[in-house]
Amino acid sequence: TYIGSIVASVNPYKSIPGLYDCAAVERYSKYHMGEIAPHIFAVANECYRCLWKRHDNQCILISGESGAGKTESTKLILKFLSAMSQHSLELSCREKTSCVEQAILES
Repeated sequence: TYIGSIVASVNPYKSIPGLYDCAAVERYSKYHMGEIAPHIFAVANECYRCLWKRHDNQCILISGESGAGKTESTKLILKFLSAMSQHSLELSCREKTSCVEQAILES
């Protein structure tokens, strides 16, 4: 569930098919946090959007008891951010400019 910009989650200690696959990455990349069901990808997407669209520094804090899934949550956030970065790279390659080049040209 969401608590503001915080997602509270529970480690199910088993694999849930489709919960963290490429389709989930794609789905959560299209919506703002709170528009669809709570998910760790929604938090990662909000972070990504704030970083690149608003140029705000970002930090994600992952907390919990031993065995709660902190390492797995970190891996999932990195998976999402990696997929989004790859998508941005593909777009910039099509446009023949990189984000760095664009930032330099805009300043």
